[in-house]
Amino acid sequence: MRGDEQMMGIPKLVLHNTLFINGALFIGLMSINAMSKQMGLDSMYLSLTLLGLALALLIKAADFFIEGAKGLAVRAGLPEVVIGLTIVSIGTSLPEILTTATAAVDIPTNPDLADLAIGGIFGSVLVQITLILGVVVTVRGVKVRPSWLKRDGLIMLGSILLLSFLLWTGGELNRFEGLLLVSLYVIYIGWLLSHRDDILEEELGGIQPSVNRSNWNTASYTVMVILGLLLALFAAHHLVTIAGEIAIEMKIPHAVVGTTVSGLGTSLPELTIALMAAKRSEGVAIGTLIGSNITDPLLSIGLAAMVHPLKLTAAGEPVTTMLIIPATIIGTALALAMMRSHYEFRRWEGLVLISIYAIFLALLAAEYNGIFVLPS
Repeated sequence: MRGDEQMMGIPKLVLHNTLFINGALFIGLMSINAMSKQMGLDSMYLSLTLLGLALALLIKAADFFIEGAKGLAVRAGLPEVVIGLTIVSIGTSLPEILTTATAAVDIPTNPDLADLAIGGIFGSVLVQITLILGVVVTVRGVKVRPSWLKRDGLIMLGSILLLSFLLWTGGELNRFEGLLLVSLYVIYIGWLLSHRDDILEEELGGIQPSVNRSNWNTASYTVMVILGLLLALFAAHHLVTIAGEIAIEMKIPHAVVGTTVSGLGTSLPELTIALMAAKRSEGVAIGTLIGSNITDPLLSIGLAAMVHPLKLTAAGEPVTTMLIIPATIIGTALALAMMRSHYEFRRWEGLVLISIYAIFLALLAAEYNGIFVLPS
């Protein structure tokens, strides 16, 4: 009874410092953005100010979200890695889902948007499994449980290979193939939830779960998850919009924009949440990245294909099928091989993953500038 009496509810959450900081950053970002539009202001200084506010909001909102997700995981008796693979990964993949679905709606009037949607999905997977995972591992070495690799890691690789196969063989995703991808994702999530007790026992290995020291009640944790996720998505949207406008003004191809600007921008929630989670829970950190890389090639792109078939254009097909897709497969396979080595990510391996992404960007820039030409 004493523990229940000490629990803090929503009234105290409203006065919490973290919520106050998030609210201040949100209001500041909204106010400056609105003022710049009304006054017609357009400068690099203003853009950098908005980017700084959006990034700060993204980091604080991610921290808020992680605290809520972990609290709900403990109260629901779910393994933290399952929370990362389901709730967190779906939430952080909302930018990709919204970007690809929006692009699919406008494809009839602008076929190039299919390149943006497909490039964005592969770019998101590539940046998460190389750059983001590399940064997380470099900041803090991460231990990997064999089950994460044998179950979720292989499903991640299989999802990417399946999507790649469908694009290589037909150059497009039709509605039936989109439905197939979504159905496979639903089956995977259903299996995780139906086997949560077995996964929890496997994760704990007979050890009693540690008691959560936080005093927030379930309603407060729920508010943390919802507000934290909404604020993180809001901040990421502004970052992507500003970067996307700059890239389009520079006349960069849609497939390249999707792979770099859109892929990196929509992965910012995964980056911040994974960095925050790595300090508190390796299960949430790894589960978020692996889960998101299952969500994107199955659910995100599958839903978009169901809205409208996605067909690569003649201009976007060479760079997508011969550079972007192979780089994503190689990066994913290498990351899984590192996970298999002693079931631990060491800091030097994180640097290797970051280097792979840097090499990919260099190749992409070389192809764009005509230093080497891909066969059409």
